[in-house]
Amino acid sequence: MDHLLYIAMSGAKENMNSLAVRGNNLANAATVGFKADLAQARAMQAYGEGLPSRVFSMTESPGQRMDQGGLMTTGRDLDVAIQGDGWLTVEDGDGKEAYTRMGNLRVSPLGTLQTSSGLNVLDDAGQPIILPLPMEKIEINQDGTVIGRPEGATPDTVEEYQRIKLVNPDTRALSKGNDGLFRRADGQAEKASAQVRLASGALESSNVNVVDEMTNLIRLQRQFDTQVKLMQTAEKNDEVQNQLLRLS
Repeated sequence: MDHLLYIAMSGAKENMNSLAVRGNNLANAATVGFKADLAQARAMQAYGEGLPSRVFSMTESPGQRMDQGGLMTTGRDLDVAIQGDGWLTVEDGDGKEAYTRMGNLRVSPLGTLQTSSGLNVLDDAGQPIILPLPMEKIEINQDGTVIGRPEGATPDTVEEYQRIKLVNPDTRALSKGNDGLFRRADGQAEKASAQVRLASGALESSNVNVVDEMTNLIRLQRQFDTQVKLMQTAEKNDEVQNQLLRLS
């Protein structure tokens, strides 16, 4: 009985973990540049005193789907989408280099180019991109070079500023943090790539398949219900066993 109860209990727990992964994907279906998390389960032996006769299921996230989401045309000068492979380089909360495909950028009141979540965008030298304010017009070229026209300048005036650091690391060498940003697993900074290109006036949608995620949510919920029923069956079996012992 204890084997049945242990297996059902651990299965229900890991079903809840899988539901959390799928629910997070659905919650970010409309997040720009979001990469869906994957989830898989495997059987693990429970070691302790005596023989390792018990097993339990463990849910883990082996990685993310790295296929590109669809491009949404916005017409906004500070919206950029990476065409094909590649990443934008930003400064995370610890001041270190991180990578994202969230291209809805903005300029802070101090003139720093940032993502919509307030992360500083870095240039090829690893420094924040700072623009001289006030600016009348700001655009971003395909190679990531920021160009603009200062306020009061003639209409034909175009000045070049810093270039956004665009990288193209091996996706197998990247790991996703709890903040949703990607980093190299070895902690090193990736070199800038001249092959990465941007599409101005567009954003990349998330690559979450809403129908697939909903289907998996229903499947996991049914599995969870089955595990709960198994625990209830184990409880009833225990009660019947105790009744038989009292009669003997």
